[in-house]
Amino acid sequence: MPANTNRQPATRPAPAAPGRPPVRRLRRAERREQLLAAATRAFARAGFAATSLDDVAAEAGISRAILYRHFDSKTDLYRAVLDRARARLAAAVGVRDFTDASVDALLGAAAEDPDGFRLLFHHAAREPEFRQEMDRFRAGMVAAAHRQLAEVIPDPSWARWAAQLAPVVAIEAVTAWLDAGQPDRGQAADRVRRALAGVIQAAQQP
Repeated sequence: MPANTNRQPATRPAPAAPGRPPVRRLRRAERREQLLAAATRAFARAGFAATSLDDVAAEAGISRAILYRHFDSKTDLYRAVLDRARARLAAAVGVRDFTDASVDALLGAAAEDPDGFRLLFHHAAREPEFRQEMDRFRAGMVAAAHRQLAEVIPDPSWARWAAQLAPVVAIEAVTAWLDAGQPDRGQAADRVRRALAGVIQAAQQP
């Protein structure tokens, strides 16, 4: 039987353009991290209510359809952003015992991700949908502070007072440091520690 002379030659993939590296598709975990980082920036800039999924997609440089492959809704995305911020903070500072080194770690975490820090400690608590969740987060910080302060403050009532106040002082001091442009990084932790020492000394007064 004669060969088919009309057969077309097999096609080959077009080579990449000269000088242009091939486009690498992000793995799912990498893409999710990229989206969470972009969402953190977008939510910190305009807040939960005023930020749309289109805003987040534009910040990430992707389509809204890709965003929906990873998150079911804006609420789901915002909660994932908060979970990421809490996990990064816990990895840096720890979750149980706080020492002088914890202040350095807190400053480092804030400097590495200032948007996430502000979102976690200032913006999220103002969102009614997430208020209870953030109240529980703050209660955990107060409980951790109380475990240590009760050992150095004899009066139980003033120990509770200091435990409520110390986390607020630390967070506000670090936030003010970010807002001031992160001055004197080598001395900043010592200044925050001095502010905390003032709270403890006031609670220890007879």
